[in-house]
Amino acid sequence: MTATPAAAGPVYTGHVLDAHCHIASTRFIPEGFYEGLCRNVAARLAATGVRKSMAELMEMYLRMSQDHQGDTLVAEMDEAGIHQAVLLLPDFTHVIKSALSIEEMFAEHHEILKRHAGRFFVFGGVDPRWGADGLALFERGVSEYGFKGLKLYPPCGYSPSDSSLYPFYELCQARGLPVLMHIGPTSPSLSFRFSHPDLVDQAALDFPGVNFILAHGAIHHVQACAALCAYRPNVYLDVSAFLGSQHPAGWQAALAELFRLNLNHKILFGTDWPVFRYSGGHKKVMDMFLAADGPLAGISRGQRTWLMSGNARRLMGVD
Repeated sequence: MTATPAAAGPVYTGHVLDAHCHIASTRFIPEGFYEGLCRNVAARLAATGVRKSMAELMEMYLRMSQDHQGDTLVAEMDEAGIHQAVLLLPDFTHVIKSALSIEEMFAEHHEILKRHAGRFFVFGGVDPRWGADGLALFERGVSEYGFKGLKLYPPCGYSPSDSSLYPFYELCQARGLPVLMHIGPTSPSLSFRFSHPDLVDQAALDFPGVNFILAHGAIHHVQACAALCAYRPNVYLDVSAFLGSQHPAGWQAALAELFRLNLNHKILFGTDWPVFRYSGGHKKVMDMFLAADGPLAGISRGQRTWLMSGNARRLMGVD
């Protein structure tokens, strides 16, 4: 009788820093954003013969967005073997009605940092059209709340190289803070006009001391994101929401190809939690990501460490 070989273990067992998460809360993500997502879901389900009303879909999304203090996120991180995460706080308040002001969201994220000490870092988001008040808020987030970077959401209606952002970049350059910005499509409640990665090029040229991170760069405009990372020393990308890759061979093949481009010193692991809650949960996805036949299998042990924590820690200047 032939013994069944033992299943191979994960290819990486070191520190995991999820560089792209959100608090799943209607206090921070407005209902108008969810409405756009649900319209897309309804269209996809209808094509397969599944009839779900907007009211049903909205109820599901809103019910799963009540983790106001991050307790569920921490529990899922623990189960999945994720040690720390970056919480991204986008500022939608200039274009979509929100439950709280951006000032109140900053204060609540500070409370989350204190509630879950050592588990999170925060990148505070400010729409540049708030002007001097927005800049003062971001500086308070850094100086008083300990935030570690700037989060931008260009689909709200501004280019990442708009001059209105330059005072924010000057502050980031002086403090050694990275800037992470959304790239590619998002909720259809917003415009995609300013979501192409090439729009950050001028800012990256003008601020060589600021490190820019292209969020979702492994699934949206991948060639353009990779080219910027290859030729701009201060441009990086994250792999967040990788399950959404439209690569014909699937997300594992898409990431494996990306990891072969000699850019692994520029790539950050990220999930875009709470996205994976609708795909079996973080534990299931992390098991697939770190599997012996997963996307990390083809790169060296040292480069796996860069991707899973080292690059993000270096950009934030943390040990």
